[in-house]
Amino acid sequence: MKKILLFLSIISIFSLFSSCNKSAGQGGTSIIKGKVYVQNYNSSGTAITSEYFGQDFDVYIIYGADGTYFNDKIATSYDGSFEFPYLAKGKYQIFVYSKCFNTVDYSCPSGQETVLVSAEITENKSTVDVGTIKIKD
Repeated sequence: MKKILLFLSIISIFSLFSSCNKSAGQGGTSIIKGKVYVQNYNSSGTAITSEYFGQDFDVYIIYGADGTYFNDKIATSYDGSFEFPYLAKGKYQIFVYSKCFNTVDYSCPSGQETVLVSAEITENKSTVDVGTIKIKD
């Protein structure tokens, strides 16, 4: 009986310590936030016609520094701000799609390019501000 209790105690302690190591992603107490700033260009992409903080633009987050597919997305608010709450410590990538005017050399055949910003949460209950992400529209 003592051996069984000892075995269960060891398993419980191991489970407790192994569950404390969270990777990047949801389930934490931290926030990544920022703003999206839009620069509207003329049709040839040579001159800015207007600028403003973007409302209702999609902002994407990738959990981890090496990810290639987004894990979540959120739309910007009326003032261009966005916030990803409840994140665990780790590395993240935030990105927004921007219009691309360089379609001549086929480096941007879809007409869109990615504006990517890296962020790292190093402490629980913290807020990481990635600043203003400028995009073309």
